[in-house]
Amino acid sequence: MSARRIFARPARFAAIAPYLWMLAFFLVPFGFVLKISLSQTAIAQPPYVPQFDLTHGWAAIKAALALLSLDNFRLLVSDNLYVLSYLRSIVVAVISTAILLLIGYPIAYGMARLPRRWQSVAMMLVIVPFWTSFLIRIYAWINILQHDGLLNKTLLALHIVAAPVVWLSTDSAMYLGIVYSYLPFMILPLYATLAKMDPALLEAAHDLGASRGSAFWLVTFPLSLPGVGAGVLLCFIPIVGEFVIPDLLAGSDSMMIGQTLWLEFFTNKDWPVASATAVVLLIVLLAPLLIYDRLQRRQLEAR
Repeated sequence: MSARRIFARPARFAAIAPYLWMLAFFLVPFGFVLKISLSQTAIAQPPYVPQFDLTHGWAAIKAALALLSLDNFRLLVSDNLYVLSYLRSIVVAVISTAILLLIGYPIAYGMARLPRRWQSVAMMLVIVPFWTSFLIRIYAWINILQHDGLLNKTLLALHIVAAPVVWLSTDSAMYLGIVYSYLPFMILPLYATLAKMDPALLEAAHDLGASRGSAFWLVTFPLSLPGVGAGVLLCFIPIVGEFVIPDLLAGSDSMMIGQTLWLEFFTNKDWPVASATAVVLLIVLLAPLLIYDRLQRRQLEAR
């Protein structure tokens, strides 16, 4: 079937458009990254070998393929720098996502229980931080948390502390920045799920003798699990690869994987190792997506 006939049928084109998007903007770039991850570092431009030279024919391509190896992936497993970076990233993402869920769920629940005319106002208040540049918001936290910043001045004025507290370059500052930055991503899918719930379900639970707490855990929370899953994925996945917040707010004792990627790409100029790190990171992040998809399928089959 010709491309003209495909584009002439909007419904058919709409069906294949997502696959074309994935092919052009995910699979093809990922193929380049995978190829570089199997190459060797070189002091050249670009800084890796072998390179495919299509002008020299199929023999040159086969020779280049024969030089590809898994050495960079073996290095990731054997070097504690990369192993600890992955582990730290996952731990930080799990803790941050748990904090976000504990904070975001009550906010989304309260928004869903507001009168209709106030829900749009609450939604606007959640979205307003997105109108300011991400970097500006993080640098604002640096000013707030620094030695003579607003937070220490407030604590000293209230006589809560006797001397300025060290906030910057700590894990506490990093978690604060992550929770502040990603909280809307947790609230919005939770609110979208909770706002669609039928209040009659809770009334029926109360009529059957369930207390308010029992009705929440037996009715509201199970029905909100799709929103919980969406919010967790929207926060967990980007937090694992976060670079800006840990680099500006956290200490330098141990790096997250995003900082390690930056170091390898732009400081060490070791593109093959950096590409291998990115490939493994992608595989790690595919795991929660596959788990979520499997749970969604089971839920649909149960219905």
